[in-house]
Amino acid sequence: MLIYLGVSALVAFGYALSLWLIGEASVLANTHLVLVMGILPLIFGAIAHFIPVLTRSGAAPRAVRLAPLALQLAGILAFLYFSGAAGRGALDAAAAIALVVSIRFAGWLIGRAKRTLGQPHSGWRWYLAALLMLAVGLVLVPAMALWPESRQVLRLLHLHLNTPGFIGLTAIGTLQVLLPTVLSGPDAAAAARLRRDLLPGVAAVLAIAAGAAFWRPLSLLGAILLACVCGRVMLSWWRRYGLRTLFGDGASASLATAQCGFLLLLFFGAAHGLGAMSGHDAVPAFIVAFLLPLVTGALSQLLPVWCDPGRRTAVRDRMRAVLVRGGALRAVLFMVGGVLLACGLGAGLWLAAAALLLFAYSLLRVFCLIY
Repeated sequence: MLIYLGVSALVAFGYALSLWLIGEASVLANTHLVLVMGILPLIFGAIAHFIPVLTRSGAAPRAVRLAPLALQLAGILAFLYFSGAAGRGALDAAAAIALVVSIRFAGWLIGRAKRTLGQPHSGWRWYLAALLMLAVGLVLVPAMALWPESRQVLRLLHLHLNTPGFIGLTAIGTLQVLLPTVLSGPDAAAAARLRRDLLPGVAAVLAIAAGAAFWRPLSLLGAILLACVCGRVMLSWWRRYGLRTLFGDGASASLATAQCGFLLLLFFGAAHGLGAMSGHDAVPAFIVAFLLPLVTGALSQLLPVWCDPGRRTAVRDRMRAVLVRGGALRAVLFMVGGVLLACGLGAGLWLAAAALLLFAYSLLRVFCLIY
């Protein structure tokens, strides 16, 4: 299932980039294709994978592992609505499906945390906070139709609760567990840092969302606070590993670049809040500079484990070597492409497409090793 979700996310990225390049779909349609069809199911699959580790419990039940398929259905419905191929009912159905899955997942997280022997790892609370952000954002979807006079305010709340909120909090929590595994084993300071930074991180997202909807200076303060949280993570990585080690491995280079991309997008968001930049290109830049290096870096590390579970083998090492080769170059292309898109330059799409094709070629070679 996890392999399928990873490949599905890459297909969603590729299809959306193709539509953007030929100008055949709107930003809203492409965004919901990537986020709801690709990223949302993959994140839920990753949560189902990591929670048993964070809570020292057994594997997720079958219903939890299959839940991302329902989210993919929601993504298809949302894409059809924003493409003009389906009516408003498709969007409301998509939001309802995703909301039910989110609430069920949150309940499963809480149940696992309560049954942990000892204290669960602090990372699970980041997942819970992210799911609550997503649930609130989904409730706002039908609210836009019920109160059309407040649609713009509700849309901004929905957008920011889902992007820096759900996706951002999930990524910050996951990266602090995943990147040390890529490089040298668990980071002893990560649990304490996650515990200390959760409240500021949640407060920052709420300030960003509320500020974007009601009072922009508050959004700027939230962006600064969230940048401080992310900056502390980057500083801890720099001190622990050094830049040469951090960017010397293809997987860690992509993950570190994703964190840098998130910081950069917070800066661009602050500039937009001050009226210095247009917000029209923020979402494509978010996808290219943050999500693409995040997903390709995570898959470079996790896909060999998913394909060859159990004890470490020579086949798994060969798969990883293929996927991480060129990871730093791909990360640079994604970052530069995201910056160009944020500045309104469409050439960034071509750089992102080139980097994604390079990763797709590596992925094809991995599947040739397996089969």
